[in-house]
Amino acid sequence: MENVELLIEALPYIRDFHGTTMVIKIGGHAMVDDKVLEETIKDIVLLYFVGIKPVVVHGGGPEISEKMEKLGLQPKFVEGLRVTDKETMEVVEMVLDGKVNSKIVTTFIRNGGKAVGLSGKDGLLVVAKKKEMRMRKGEEEIIVDLGFVGETEYINPEILRILLENGFIPVVSPVATDLMGNTYNLNADIVAGEIAAALRAKKLIMLTDVPGILTDPEDKGSLVSRIRLSELEKMRESGVLKGGMIPKFEAILRALKNGVEKAHIIDGSKPHSILIELFTKEGIGTMVEP
Repeated sequence: MENVELLIEALPYIRDFHGTTMVIKIGGHAMVDDKVLEETIKDIVLLYFVGIKPVVVHGGGPEISEKMEKLGLQPKFVEGLRVTDKETMEVVEMVLDGKVNSKIVTTFIRNGGKAVGLSGKDGLLVVAKKKEMRMRKGEEEIIVDLGFVGETEYINPEILRILLENGFIPVVSPVATDLMGNTYNLNADIVAGEIAAALRAKKLIMLTDVPGILTDPEDKGSLVSRIRLSELEKMRESGVLKGGMIPKFEAILRALKNGVEKAHIIDGSKPHSILIELFTKEGIGTMVEP
């Protein structure tokens, strides 16, 4: 009876979400722990079979760093973004397109999902440009050269729509080119936000290693379960959001200002966190509303 009651509780949400598109960014433990990845994919396959159209965007930061260290390359970050020289870009492509994307697609297939692996290059899904990063140093503003780090010029979502309409689950790696054929490493959070905006997705869901938005980054008990975008912007201005949370904020900002209804940040290492967040009243992470 408890199981039946859980299904009944989920019914209004299933009805509301049926036929809608959701963009899910997989990161954190799910990228390095095969068991967590398997459970995450099973949850996404369940979403698929209750009528939701998932688009998966993945990172692979820990695996890139691990591969770089094996090759004697030292990872370097600025404001949560990886500094990417030519050698690092080769490693990024090798890991994201050759290893991580393939592993996720294989895991979907093993669990009954019809997944198709893509990079941002395919079908010019993501057209990139070199990212220009400005930072304050004392009283002056300086430009930081991040190398082959890009940002989205624009999104061409047609290939995703074709796949979704034909029952496939797109799995996208954040590697893209500009129109001159130069390859760039893009932040997966930002790519997920831009794709969600281009598809006018119902939700943007970001899996990470923290419970959600914390008012005190050192205290996991300071979780904010629900927050408006304007309040989140104030947190960004006050410096509460740091490191890898900054690109997540940027992704949510772009998504919600371009038609996405809600965004969620949840701890992907917790069992069935996606299902708890979507299909229960209490949820498990942070829901951001326009």
